[in-house]
Amino acid sequence: MANAEATTAVVEHEAAGGEHHVEPSALGLGPGAWVALAMFIFLAILVVKKVPGAIVGGLDKQIGAIRKQLDEAKVLRAEAEKLRAEYAAKIANAEKDAAAMVEHAKSEAAAIVAKAEADAAAVISRREKMASDKIAAAKRAAVDDLRAKAAEAATAAARDLIAKNHSAGADKALVDGAIAGLVN
Repeated sequence: MANAEATTAVVEHEAAGGEHHVEPSALGLGPGAWVALAMFIFLAILVVKKVPGAIVGGLDKQIGAIRKQLDEAKVLRAEAEKLRAEYAAKIANAEKDAAAMVEHAKSEAAAIVAKAEADAAAVISRREKMASDKIAAAKRAAVDDLRAKAAEAATAAARDLIAKNHSAGADKALVDGAIAGLVN
């Protein structure tokens, strides 16, 4: 019967035909007290087994890993910004080089055009001189040819005149006169 005294039930009566409700209790503690006691014992076991320390240690490790990742990200960002600045400078230099190349190409093209114009003028001048030389040579050849034909015509006319006007006796007198003029 000792057990009967330890376990008691509280009976509540409601007036006028209501239901009655029985709430169990053990060792004088109600259900809420037993739940609180179980939680207290559970938490005490966790503290004794150093579970909060393990949880804190795990969280510290995760915090350390996250910090390490953040530091690596900062380093990578700094490197990326450095590379970005470097490539921006390279692009600017490339644009300057391209502009310089374009200007150099334009100046070379202008020089080539000027040289081609000068060469063309020189070729034209040489060809004009050659043409005038050819014209002069043709003119001289024509004049020489004309003189040769005139000389041939004069020689033929003189021969004909001499043949008609001079006889063998007249030729003898001329030859004798020329020989007499040589002797004196």
